Formats: sequence, C-alpha cells, structure tokens
Amino acid sequence: MNILHFYGSKVIIILVVITYDVSTISSNGSKRLRKVSKICQDYGIRVQNSVFECVVDSAQLRQLKYKLVETIDEKKDSLRIYRLGDNYKTKVEHIGTKGSIDVEGPLII
Repeated sequence: MNILHFYGSKVIIILVVITYDVSTISSNGSKRLRKVSKICQDYGIRVQNSVFECVVDSAQLRQLKYKLVETIDEKKDSLRIYRLGDNYKTKVEHIGTKGSIDVEGPLII
C-alpha cells in the first residue's frame, strides 16, 4: 500500500489511467485536445497517444477530474478514468516497445 504521511495524516496514493478521445473536426476540438493533453501531463506520464498513467491522492484526482470535465465537450468527446488503486504495481503488465515507466520515480526534463 502506498501511503504518504502528511502533517500527521495518512494520504493514500493510487494509480489512475486516463484515456480520452477528443473530436478534432473543428479548430475548437483541436484546442480542447491540446488542453486535455496538457492537463494530463501535469498529473502523470503519457504511455500511449491518448493514455496517461497518473499517481495521485484523492484530492489530486478530484482536481484532475474537475479540470478535464470542464475542458471536454461531453456531446463530442469521451473521457475514461480507470482507478487501479493503491496496490497497482502488481496490476500493470507491460509488453513490447516503449519500456515501462516508473511513475513514482524522478522526472528528468
């Protein structure tokens, strides 16, 4: 179980997978697509074109979801959030190119 101790409180860290499909028929759709991608990059790592893995606590997840829902057009776009929980290291299996990413490790830009 991944738990952070923050000022005497326990904060449970979970892995969520965010997938999205944003309609880009209009220029507004292209703008939404870029914004959704940027929001996801602020919280996690891109593992495929429209798929991000994010290690977050419950407050961060609420904030992430709020930003995404405010950005997409629910009549044209699709957003999926998969909560893999706090014991995610045994639930993710990677096969093929693009080696596995340690989402908890340091990010070097």
